[in-house]
Amino acid sequence: MITWRDEGILLAVRRHGESAAIIDVLTAEHGRHGGLVRGGASSKMVPILQPGAQLSVEWQARLEDHIGTYRVEPVMSRAAALIADRKRLAAFNAVSALIIAFMPEREADPVLYGLTLNLMDALAERADDWPPTYIAWELGLLNTLGFRLDLSRCTDSGATEDLVYVSPKTGRAVSRSSGRGWEDRLLPLPRFLRGGDLADGDLGRGLRLTGYFLENWALPPIGTKTLPEARRRLVELLRD
Repeated sequence: MITWRDEGILLAVRRHGESAAIIDVLTAEHGRHGGLVRGGASSKMVPILQPGAQLSVEWQARLEDHIGTYRVEPVMSRAAALIADRKRLAAFNAVSALIIAFMPEREADPVLYGLTLNLMDALAERADDWPPTYIAWELGLLNTLGFRLDLSRCTDSGATEDLVYVSPKTGRAVSRSSGRGWEDRLLPLPRFLRGGDLADGDLGRGLRLTGYFLENWALPPIGTKTLPEARRRLVELLRD
């Protein structure tokens, strides 16, 4: 019998049979991992198995490749904050959908887990400053997938100041002077991704930037043509 214990973020839950549930958890040390919770559809467990919940889990199976069963204990519930605000709930749904779409099962990634935990905590705090953290999370997802954007210096001149564009071909920053005459072919670089203040329109520019590379760099290797619908809904809400 194989057994391990870990902590993680509940990404998705679906009913299985009359009383059980199958959950998908992003764990700290075992990656995205599914499992069966016996009694998971009961009145006792339903309040615990809510989207975004932080759980202490014990997974057990006869063989490593079996779906296995979970025993879960609540660590923190984020349901109240997510359900109370449709934008926060949309952000969680987008995170869950992107992780499930792009991240292989059972492969630990401590960096992405830390970024996701930080974003989940930001969503649970009920403050209004979480959208830049979400965009930074998408950049982190791209890094995890091997598509790192270099926003530190101009790809043409090497300058580290006045970086206002990103090359869609290389994923590297471009300065204002180097991009002159090519503006319509370059992606805007929001100032907050370079440590500056959040300006009007920056959220849309940031989502366009990460969305471009998710669609054009990250999707082809997994054979999918479109990003999850949950991300599109979040983009629409943040543009309101």
